[in-house]
Amino acid sequence: MMRRIELPVRAGWQRTADRLGFAYHTYPDGPYWTDDACYTIERSTVETVLRPAIAELWRLSLAVVEHACGDDRVLASLGIPEPAWNLVRASWRRRDPAICTRFDLACDGGAPPKLHECNGDMPGALFEAAMFQWLWLEDRIAGATVPADADQFNRLHLALVGAFAQLPAATPVHFAASRRNLEDRLWTRYLADCAAQAGLRTALVDIEAIGIDGTGRLTDAGDRRIEWLVKAYRWELLLREPFGPWLLRPDQARLVEPAWKLVLSSKGLLVWLWRLFPGHPNLLPCWFAGEAGAPAERMVVKPLFSNKGHNILLRDPALPGGETRTGGTYGREGLVVQALHRLPVFLRRDGRSHASVGGWIVGGEPAGLGIMEADGPVIHDATSRFVPHIVMS
Repeated sequence: MMRRIELPVRAGWQRTADRLGFAYHTYPDGPYWTDDACYTIERSTVETVLRPAIAELWRLSLAVVEHACGDDRVLASLGIPEPAWNLVRASWRRRDPAICTRFDLACDGGAPPKLHECNGDMPGALFEAAMFQWLWLEDRIAGATVPADADQFNRLHLALVGAFAQLPAATPVHFAASRRNLEDRLWTRYLADCAAQAGLRTALVDIEAIGIDGTGRLTDAGDRRIEWLVKAYRWELLLREPFGPWLLRPDQARLVEPAWKLVLSSKGLLVWLWRLFPGHPNLLPCWFAGEAGAPAERMVVKPLFSNKGHNILLRDPALPGGETRTGGTYGREGLVVQALHRLPVFLRRDGRSHASVGGWIVGGEPAGLGIMEADGPVIHDATSRFVPHIVMS
């Protein structure tokens, strides 16, 4: 089972966060990192409920990739631009290595977890889940504010180092993020550190500084050719960049996450999971907007490529006015309609929290958890909070 418990705030945790580059730990009007609470999860829940569900969802998702790469109609339905279809297929045929994926689950620790969505391309909250919540646990045990035998489902850091160890060591691996985005910059610096620990040579580059040489290959700010690029930039946006068309060349740099992850980054994945595996206990019914059978009530509408809770419409008669919406700029690319399955609610000192369990796959294996919560039923990047967890026997 899962519970939410209150804890005393650690003195000086903000200074530690700032020193590590976790500069977005606090919103202007409140915390993003939650230091005065945690979720407790029974070890049996991790081993018999969560870990198997995460592994199963990964298996099912790869089956959808295989299916999509054999059918143009599936690739089109996912919102993937037609010029990129061969790139996706070639990337899948080569089994280009993937580093990490996050499945966002509705889970109370008892009933089978239900997949709300898959973050398959550049999933966020990685540093928080892999590193900062582990440091939090060490501090809590040292300060005796959690039991000495408390643990986490969290082997993310070691798994990331192991995943990077599978990449070729003969060439530098470039890590690219926009200098304007604090979270993406930390994401790339952290992954570059993991790669360095795996023995790889690394180089950081601003995404805005990537260029094209005379042969059509990607280059960094020093005009060095990029052979492997780990990007803090989603594929559907990358293809719209001035150098986007050059990415379609078969001799271009290899990207992480690979092009086949376009299948997992589209919310259309949710539709195809349900079509291929109807009735699966970890899945929810899902349709493309306008399809016969799609419900008009007790449902959630999501754009194909929205992220971080943007442009979500949730309809439920139990809500004031019957629905809630979030803003954003997505939706023109197409929509999916998912049957409603509300996030579990946990009581806290000053209200109620809706919690989403992020189950991480790294290097093809379940590797850890990161829990996000919000006051309302939608996890949105402007208002949600990261809450650490502990695992107890």
